[in-house]
Amino acid sequence: MNAAQRSPTSRLWGVYEHIAMVLGLSSLALVCLTWTPLALALYPVLPNGIGRWLGRQAIMRGFRIYVGILRTVCACRFDLAEIDQLRDQGPMVIAANHPSLLDAVLITSRLPNAVCFMKADIMDNPLFGAGARMARYVRNDHLLSAVLACRRELADGAQLVIFPEGTRTLGYPANRLNALSRSTALIAARAEVPVQTLLVEFSSPYLGKGWPLWRKPRLPLTCRVRLGKRFEAPRDSRAFTHELEAYFRAELAASVPPLASTAAA
Repeated sequence: MNAAQRSPTSRLWGVYEHIAMVLGLSSLALVCLTWTPLALALYPVLPNGIGRWLGRQAIMRGFRIYVGILRTVCACRFDLAEIDQLRDQGPMVIAANHPSLLDAVLITSRLPNAVCFMKADIMDNPLFGAGARMARYVRNDHLLSAVLACRRELADGAQLVIFPEGTRTLGYPANRLNALSRSTALIAARAEVPVQTLLVEFSSPYLGKGWPLWRKPRLPLTCRVRLGKRFEAPRDSRAFTHELEAYFRAELAASVPPLASTAAA
């Protein structure tokens, strides 16, 4: 689709945006529902190592299919190439800002050994829960047990994906970042691994905090994910959290969110 040929304000383009939204959400549901019965059946019987590997491969490949559908038929433009540089760099905490529900999908679609630090209600969701448990993702409802679980996964070589804001950014893009929690620092300090930052920027607040699931996006939708600074394993979690938040705020304030046609397809 060429936005220059079809005005985003035209009625025809508005109809297409509705259709693209339904196609996108239906595709995500189909990808998850295809894997859920297999994950439910295999999780109790497979050895931990095999189950963990299979679960993470299934999520990465399933989300790649979904991202491909968004690119091909839903006028979405994603620039995710810099994430690929992390694939062979060993265990680390990967900390990203969180403007949209799509963030975790886009990041995990590029990393074969990623573990997400997730809200407990998402782990209990019928659509996502079985696959997340199979991949040994970590739920966040009990901090101490969550930190210990993250340390175990990192010791086994995983890369932990976490959103230090704890929830999606409120009021994006006018507000570029919420206050950060200390969970990132606690996990990295206990596991003694570095913290790699990712800077996630969207052209639209689509699926951000407060965006209704069935409200159509403004297309084309673009997203760019950049590698940020890598910090050594923290020693003082409180001081590190302040330093991390200041870094994110400075980087995001200095950049301009991508326009609809600037990100790579």
